[in-house]
Amino acid sequence: MKLNFKTFGEGEPLVILHGLMGMLDNWQSLAKEYANHFEVFILDARNHGHSEHSEEFSYEVMMYDLLEFCHEHHLDEINLLGHSMGGKTSMKFAQNFPDFVDKLIVADIAPIAYPVRHHKILQGLRALDFNKIKSRGEVDKILQEYIPEIGVRQFLMKSSYWVEKGKLGLRFNLDAIEKNIEPIGENTTDAIFNGETLFIRGEKSNYVQEESLGLIDEYFPKNKLVTIPNAGHWLHAEQPKLFVEETLKFLQ
Repeated sequence: MKLNFKTFGEGEPLVILHGLMGMLDNWQSLAKEYANHFEVFILDARNHGHSEHSEEFSYEVMMYDLLEFCHEHHLDEINLLGHSMGGKTSMKFAQNFPDFVDKLIVADIAPIAYPVRHHKILQGLRALDFNKIKSRGEVDKILQEYIPEIGVRQFLMKSSYWVEKGKLGLRFNLDAIEKNIEPIGENTTDAIFNGETLFIRGEKSNYVQEESLGLIDEYFPKNKLVTIPNAGHWLHAEQPKLFVEETLKFLQ
């Protein structure tokens, strides 16, 4: 599948993969920071942003989407950074195609299975009737009933767009995401990656807990763990300066 992407800068390649219901735009400001040191590629995953939609949606197919992208752009060795869902895709890619990955950064996700956490978000998104909604303000008002956290609503609202004059829609494929929400939480880690790996987590997030550190050590023996203070799951958005500092320190 052809993935939508943007590129910035020159140098060694750094590929960035966003999280569930996100898009490459979430990473654009950070990509421009990294572009002072690297040729940066930010990608829209399948069923997200401007990439194609498909009923198939799993870490297996996203791993092969990335492999196809590397072949298409003649990228023989990359630095790879993935957040959340993108982090799981990145881990799977590094484990299956280790020769392609120089350094790996996994942001606020671990190689474990997660229970479905998005029931309320999915309910809120399903409550959006775009045949009746005429403004982004109306979208936010409906989502408030299901999602009290303003940061989460703002994140989701970034994927709303004008399909045509007077009609809003969502860039991500809600049907495919809802259908595959349980497999997206699964642990697909199945091999050891011996390359240098940075696990970077938010201090206020509960995605990378102490009990998962043993598995991280088992599958990624050359790992380093960094915790970003005063940050939750969206650590790159909440503490961008610290996030860039720590990741650049590792990459360089």
